[in-house]
Amino acid sequence: MIAYIKGILASVDPKGIVLENQGMGYRLMMPMRMESFPKIGQEMKVYTHMHVREDDISLFGFRTKEELEIFEMLIGVSGIGPKVGLSILTTLTVYQLKMALISEDVKTISSAPGLGPKGAKKLILELKDKMQFDEPDGTGPDLEMSAVQDGESDSVLITIEGLVSLGYSRTEAAMAVKKVENAPSYEPEELLKLALKNIMI
Repeated sequence: MIAYIKGILASVDPKGIVLENQGMGYRLMMPMRMESFPKIGQEMKVYTHMHVREDDISLFGFRTKEELEIFEMLIGVSGIGPKVGLSILTTLTVYQLKMALISEDVKTISSAPGLGPKGAKKLILELKDKMQFDEPDGTGPDLEMSAVQDGESDSVLITIEGLVSLGYSRTEAAMAVKKVENAPSYEPEELLKLALKNIMI
């Protein structure tokens, strides 16, 4: 019904924001990562999802279309409601969530309040194959994800497993390896050292 709202940020609280548009204040529940909000009084554009129940109509807001799409995928999974969907997107960025789903990182996904390991496993089962990365500029996780999925680089796989054995989550491990330029060209021992440096930064 409402694709997006563009207006002035009137207020922010732990549950969401009020966005003023033509004299009306729209109450929107949003993932509350404060770095993503402009200052009070500045203009912002919010993509919306209207959730209707018998006893409630709620409007959920997102800074990007991609975040909205991921939210709608999350609540499309049986047992995952809007509050848990918001909790997941508050705890993890879209990029981190996609990486966690693809690498089957139950620990990272279940770190979201309201979602336990069982729910995380269900999300992985239902959404893993639907995740796509549209980052042709090379800034996305193509390197480690292609290795995990296609077995192209034993060195990358071994290094990721090595980092996991050291206590890091699969998502942290994959992101650390991704930051190493030409990672597949290194032997696992050297790649592990370089990846660890990225984690320490």
